[in-house]
Amino acid sequence: MTAAPDVASVFLLAENRLLREALTKIFERKSDLRVVGACAFSPAALDQIALATPNVLVLDSFAEGLHLDFLREAHRRFSDLKVVLIGMEANEVAFLRAVREGALGYVLKDASALQAVATVRAVASGEAVCPPQLSAALFRCVAQQHHVPSFHVKLTLGLTNREQQLVVLIGKGLTNKEIACQLQLAEQTVRNHVHRMLRKVGANNRLAVVELCRMQGLPV
Repeated sequence: MTAAPDVASVFLLAENRLLREALTKIFERKSDLRVVGACAFSPAALDQIALATPNVLVLDSFAEGLHLDFLREAHRRFSDLKVVLIGMEANEVAFLRAVREGALGYVLKDASALQAVATVRAVASGEAVCPPQLSAALFRCVAQQHHVPSFHVKLTLGLTNREQQLVVLIGKGLTNKEIACQLQLAEQTVRNHVHRMLRKVGANNRLAVVELCRMQGLPV
C-alpha cells in the first residue's frame, strides 16, 4: 500500500533494535510520517530499502566510518532518496563529508525526539537541516571555494594543510631532508608526516600520495 501524497514514507536504518523500535513509535504517532521499513546495517540493507521505496532514509550513527560509502551507494541506486543522519557528533569534517555525499538532515546525539521529527519532516518536504553550531562550517566552505582543490583534498583524503604542502614539495622531487630544510623542520618530523599521509590515503609510497592528490585536483 502506497503512502498518501502528504505522508512521508520513512525507512529506519539503526544498529540498535531498541532505537529502531523507539523511533518507529515516535514517527508512527505523527499523521504525516509512515515507517515503511526498519533494519540493522548489513549488505542486504540496500535491497530492503529498494523494496520499501521510502521518501526518507533515517540513518543512525552506528558506525560513522561506514556512512560515506553507504550514502554514496544509496544515492547511486536511489537518486531521489533523502537522507537524515541522527545521533551524530558535532564534528565539522564529518558533517561536511556527509553533506558532500548528499545528506540533507544532520541531527546531533543530544537532540530531542521533537527535533528528530522536525528534521525528518523538513527534509521530506525538500528542505536541508543542520544544527546551528555547524552552520558556520557551511559558510566557511562556501567562502573557501577559491581554494577548492586544497579544501577538496582535505575533505576527501583527510590531509591537513601542512601535509598537502609536503605533497607539493614531494611532487617537485624533493627528498625528506630537502623538505625539512626548506620548511625548517626536523627531518624526522617530515618522515612522521609522510608516514601519516601514507596511512591516511592507503598508499604504498610517496609518489602514490602525489598521484592521488593530483587526481583530486591539487596542483602538484
